[in-house]
Amino acid sequence: MPDTASTDLKPREVLARYQRAMLDKSADDLADLYAVDAVHEFPFLFPGMPERYEGREEVRAGYRAAWDASPAQPQEIREVAVHENTDPEVIVVEQIVSGTLTTTGRPFSFPGLLVIRVRNSQIVHVRDYMDGLGVAHAMERLTAVAASLSDRS
Repeated sequence: MPDTASTDLKPREVLARYQRAMLDKSADDLADLYAVDAVHEFPFLFPGMPERYEGREEVRAGYRAAWDASPAQPQEIREVAVHENTDPEVIVVEQIVSGTLTTTGRPFSFPGLLVIRVRNSQIVHVRDYMDGLGVAHAMERLTAVAASLSDRS
């Protein structure tokens, strides 16, 4: 991926690169979009994911581990709506990620919402609202997730 520091990327351009990295399951391409001290939060319960990543290298390591372990192969990201703001650093995207499970060949599709803040061509903050239970269901892990939730105190 080209060095983001050498060009003046707007939030919409960063979003396009973010989505390409997701489709490629490239943790390196994704992490390279982030500032060194960026924060990526998962405000909704998403079993198996932390509440947040702090810093580019946590994003890289976290996504590498998650994507390497996942049988999901995303094939399309459909933007339901993209909201550009009065704050020129922020973009909000409602999207649906669809693809196939490599283990079964079954299709999956789940909605999500991203709130991305871009400064100096780099992501400095993401709030990633994923349908964690929808993902667990698509991955045929809903029973295991439910059991793990009942074990919580």
